[in-house]
Amino acid sequence: MKLLFLTSRFPYPLEKGDKLRAYYLIKSLSKHFDIYLFAINETSVSKKDLDELTPYCKAIEVGIVNKFSSVLSIAKNTFNKNIPFQVAYFYDEKVMQQLSAFTEKHQPEAMFCHLIRMSEYAKQLNIRRSVLDYMDTFSKGMERRGEKSNSLMSIPVKIEHERLTKYEHDIFDKFRHKIIISKQDRDWLPHAENNKIEIVANGVDTNFYTHSKSEKKFDLLFVGNMSYPPNILAVQYAAKEIMPLFKSAGKKTKLLIAGATPTSETTSLASDQIIISGWVDDVRTVFNESRIMIAPMLISIGLQNKILQGMAMEIPCVISSFANNALGATPEEEVLIADNPTEYFNQIERLLNDEDLRLRITENARKFVVKNFNWDENTNKITQMILS
Repeated sequence: MKLLFLTSRFPYPLEKGDKLRAYYLIKSLSKHFDIYLFAINETSVSKKDLDELTPYCKAIEVGIVNKFSSVLSIAKNTFNKNIPFQVAYFYDEKVMQQLSAFTEKHQPEAMFCHLIRMSEYAKQLNIRRSVLDYMDTFSKGMERRGEKSNSLMSIPVKIEHERLTKYEHDIFDKFRHKIIISKQDRDWLPHAENNKIEIVANGVDTNFYTHSKSEKKFDLLFVGNMSYPPNILAVQYAAKEIMPLFKSAGKKTKLLIAGATPTSETTSLASDQIIISGWVDDVRTVFNESRIMIAPMLISIGLQNKILQGMAMEIPCVISSFANNALGATPEEEVLIADNPTEYFNQIERLLNDEDLRLRITENARKFVVKNFNWDENTNKITQMILS
């Protein structure tokens, strides 16, 4: 069966969570369907990146949405309460024409729409077998961002929250099937029948993410795309609230912040104890070189891939309750939980000083990930939906 896969970013390289999810879904779904990938991108895609997807796709086409067209689209929809800004950002009439020609040429029998950002495109295609991947409940994330925003940003964030809430509800009935990344996000989704949304969690390539011995250069590690606001907020919290406690205790604890596109808000945190690496070609390197991973997420929605990867790599993880709500790990067995700076300090000190605890947490964490986060098994749910 021919499956049209729509996504708002070309799914490689894997520096963002949505791109990682799209990439592995395509890889797994290609075992059951002929994949026809249509991706939005802000720039042309390199041959190297195209080659990463070519083995899994029968055809690939990229629709370019540049900054100018995105800003123009947002401006056109400024007073349109039915369209969230981020949906408008990715929509372009010329790209819609390009997509229509692509579907006319290949005649797909089913459609997978990755994120509500692509829904305005999907709505215009007459494809009955359709799946919408909400992935996260974006309206909830925007609500939490509003709680943390300064007065200048609070108004547009509030408007976007209201629009997302309405859009996530209204788009529900436009697709035959719906999926989401966690029970937490499903419960937040603003629709009376949200219980009909199937939970399809992310997975981990546990053959790739395996521990290997290496010199420990860093005590603490934070990994994530560093242009993503929740990650920026998390590392600011770590640098300004958690790390000073180690300094006050006379400890030379080192934190590595690794991830693509660090903004000035992140790079300004650098010090003799806080290292900003930027993009890392092979993230396994920084996992192996670090003793403990922290994820002090304050406005977390969805499932944090970095935590799954860290657990698979057998690095003990200290995470917030927000982060664990989607993960569902057992505290004190597979992860340690902390929700204020003192708790982070104490949990980190426990792991640094108790080898038995460290070994028990890491062994259980790896088993937990292997058991619950397998891409092929999770993607089989989507296959059954499409074939039904």
